[in-house]
This record gives sequence, structure tokens and C-alpha cells, in this order.
Amino acid sequence: MSYYFSLARVASAIPLLLALLLCGTNLSVGSVLSKRQSIPKAVFAHHIVGNTYSYTAADWANDIAKAKIAGIDAFALNIGAQTSYNSVQLDKAYAAADSQNFKLFLSFDYEAQGAWPASNVISTINTYKSRNSQYKVNNLPLVSTFEGPGNAGDWTSIRQSVGGIFFLPDWTSQGPDAFHNNLLQYTDGAFSWDAWPQGATDKTDASDVAWSAAVQPKAYMMPVSPWFYTNLPEYNKNWLWRGDDLWHNRWQQVLEIKPNFVEIITWNDYGESHYIGPIQTNSGIGGNSGIPAGAHKYVDNMPHEHWRDLLPYYIAAYKTGTPPTVTADKVHFWYRLSPAASGSPDGTAGNAPYQPYVDPNLVVQDKVFFTALVTSPSTVTVQIGNSPAVTFTASAAGAFHSSTPFNSQTTGTVTVKVIRNGSTVVSATGTPIVASPANGKTNYNAWVGGSD
Repeated sequence: MSYYFSLARVASAIPLLLALLLCGTNLSVGSVLSKRQSIPKAVFAHHIVGNTYSYTAADWANDIAKAKIAGIDAFALNIGAQTSYNSVQLDKAYAAADSQNFKLFLSFDYEAQGAWPASNVISTINTYKSRNSQYKVNNLPLVSTFEGPGNAGDWTSIRQSVGGIFFLPDWTSQGPDAFHNNLLQYTDGAFSWDAWPQGATDKTDASDVAWSAAVQPKAYMMPVSPWFYTNLPEYNKNWLWRGDDLWHNRWQQVLEIKPNFVEIITWNDYGESHYIGPIQTNSGIGGNSGIPAGAHKYVDNMPHEHWRDLLPYYIAAYKTGTPPTVTADKVHFWYRLSPAASGSPDGTAGNAPYQPYVDPNLVVQDKVFFTALVTSPSTVTVQIGNSPAVTFTASAAGAFHSSTPFNSQTTGTVTVKVIRNGSTVVSATGTPIVASPANGKTNYNAWVGGSD
């Protein structure tokens, strides 16, 4: 099977572990920031090479072009230890990135197909480290992982054998305290995978504060993700964590934490519903490139690309410390296509299997969420079908985020407008909300739309 399916295996244990580790801590953002390394800020997107089985050079070029428009600086290329087409796709990716002045770096996945032999890590790094498109920090190739703390000792010899690296592993399963005490010595910092909240709550930045403190004065790479829903019981995966306002809220937390780097989870993990890249239609594993056969029921016709359209604003604010001037009015919005309780949950749990069970319909909120980028004070309206439009006031230029609820009586096409001085300056429509799903099963994935 494609190694992609294991990405959440260790991630599923993170929120509870961190909650336990964070009990009794008294850390402030300011105390963490005072000792952080001074490194140029950058934003990356986690790109799973295992989901690119049928990618052509043109597919890589298309992904890279879209990422550049969004302001993403590099792809973190997740590669499994036993994936037969790693070299084929890495060659295509680096060639496409070389031609477009885009950057890439390797992220070795130690979970999906087991641990990487150190010799294979060395040879892979050596193959690509001198490419023009290799992302570097302090003139050293950036390297990351998905888990693999049991092989932490390998990295001393790996570092020496390849002539040096800037190493930011995701060893989140160990928690920040154990990482600091036992593993920090092998690294140049850390990447946290703790991007989602537990239960019917919103994600806070408590874990980011803890990780920032654990790695200081080394570098911290903060995770940002818009959503999480997987329904692949054939792979023992059928749960959700709250998305809802997450995409907007996490970028506000980025402004507070001020991490050295941000990594978006993910560009193309369709099975876990947090993709911000295009849904591929090439024939491949599962019928579409990278989409597990069991995930078509909740991924097909559920685009997420308009989440990416907000990135130039968020990334500019992160890098400069000041929200940029909005030069064109835009609006982007997302929602599920039916009330959560109107269909069967199809076995989906709120929280991962090891966590306390929560009714998934309590975790998610039946709302239309939106973010408007406005050039000056405006009115934003949201209308569902023939129901009266709900009006919001964006009192200043910049990003305005809010939501409005829906239920089985408020159904139909979603229309969101930005209005100024009595005239509509931007309007966008989204696929209809229905009273109940046609197949009787709730799809907890998000439909994402917006203006051009």
C-alpha cells in the first residue's frame, strides 16, 4: 500500500501526550522569543511523495507554480523508506523546482514503512544536496523527518557523512520535555506535528509555547493545518479533530509565537482531508493520484484550493510582523455540505482511538466560516438559499473572519458578498447545503470556495 496512510499513526497520540506534559507549566511567549535563533523566516508545505505515484513533470511544475503564487517557500518532501518510486519522483520534483527557482527539502518518514537505514539517508541527501533548488539554512541543506526518535543516534554520523545539515526532525511523539532532555543534542531544533485540538475545543498555542521553550535557543518549526477528517477503517483510521476556524486561528497564533519556520500540513494528504493543493485527476493508486480508494467518498468534488488563496496575506504578516495592505477585496469560505447530525457518522469518532470518545457532531460546528480581505471598512453578507442574508461589519481594512450557523431549515446555495457604500464589490457562491446527505452518511470534510 502507499506509505501515506501512516502519517497520523503517531500524530494521533500527540494532543493527549502534550496535554499531560504541559500540566503545571508556566511559559510565556515572550520568554521563549527572547532566546530564539535569528534565521530568515520561511513557510513550507508538507508534500507526500508517496501520493505522487503517477505524477508527471508537468504535475510537479503545476504544484510548484501554485505554491509560489501562494507565497510558499519550499515543499517538505515526505519519503518512505521502501517506496520504489522515490528516486523517480524526487528527480522530477527537483528538476521542476530548479527550473522555477523554487526550493525543496527532504523529510524522511520513519513510520509508514519503518525506519530508514542510515546509509540510505546518506545517499539520498548526497544525491540532492547540491541542487540549486535545495533549501538551505546557514548554507546547509535543511532535512526533516516524520518521527524516528528511536534512530536519533544515527544522525551524528549522517551529519558527518554528508558534510553537514540543518536538522529539524518531527519527534513530537516524545513530547517537548523528553525531547529537550534526550534528543535536542542531535538536532538544530524541532518540528511539531501537534496541529489540531482535542475534543469540542479550539486549538490553542500552548503546545507551541512548550516546544519553543524546549528547543531554545535552537529553531522551532510550527505546524499549521486547516482540517482533519479521515474515514478509512480498512487502515484503522476513522476519526476527526475540529477544523472550523482553525485555518484562520492558527495563522493568528503564528503571529504570536513568531516561529523560525512554519510548515503547512499538508499539500496533498487527501485521506486526512487537510490538503490545500489541487485534487489530482491523473489515473493512479486508488483511481486518482494519491487518493486512497476509500477516501473518494469524502474527497471527490470537495476542493480546498481557496484556503491557499489566503496565504499571501498570512505569510506576509508572519514574515514582516505587520499585516500587509489589502489591495483587492476578496472573500473565501468553507463549510460541510449538510448538518452533522442529519446523517450517520459512519463510525467516525471525535478524537483519535486512544483519546476519550467525543460525539463527532459535538466536535464540529454546523456553520459557514469565512475570511474576507477588504481594502476598507465594509459589510459582509452570508446567505444560504432563500434564507435572509446575515450581515457582518468589517470595521477596518485587512482580514475579517467570522461564521454563521446553518441547520436543516437553512439549505441551498451559499452566497457571500462584500458590500461597500451600498454596492457589491465582491460576490462568490458555493455548492448548496442540503438538509441531509444523499447516501445517509455525513461527510465531515469541508467544501472550500471563494472569489477569484
